[in-house]
Amino acid sequence: MHSSGWQTRHSQYLYKSRWYNLRQDEVLLPSGEIITYTLVEHGGYVVVVPVLDDGRVVMERVYRYPLQRTLFECPSGGRDGDAPEAAARRELEEETGYLAGTISHLGHFAGSSGMSTEAFDVFLATDLRADGVVRREPTEEMTIELVPLTELRVRVLRGEMEDGPTSLAILLAASALGI
Repeated sequence: MHSSGWQTRHSQYLYKSRWYNLRQDEVLLPSGEIITYTLVEHGGYVVVVPVLDDGRVVMERVYRYPLQRTLFECPSGGRDGDAPEAAARRELEEETGYLAGTISHLGHFAGSSGMSTEAFDVFLATDLRADGVVRREPTEEMTIELVPLTELRVRVLRGEMEDGPTSLAILLAASALGI
């Protein structure tokens, strides 16, 4: 039984994949009512704000198939069983070719708590070196742009950044750097 009084009586997987699982639970509520709750199990991901010495951020324009359009995002990717910091370093290098000399954890957040176990960690990467190896997956269709953190912060506050985790990450990084 969960501390809330909700009790999972039975679980079954409706779908499993490399990226997520779709699980359906039979749940006994504190009221005595039995409900069916369907949720997405997700292994978690990381979002990295890579800031160059001159204050520019290494950003990505990446095509997102579910939305059928390109979004402007920070480097991000699945943990794939790695510890969050290791995943952040890996994703930064694989997507951008940059290596972080210093990486700082800025927070851990639930992505969509009403329907998923998805959670993400935000990292600030500094002391960057552009001598890593880019190893993108076939689904990672992206271009790299360097944009001042001050400009990105303004874009977020104006509501011009569509990706939620990126917006949060930009604000956290700006705050951490006193911007």
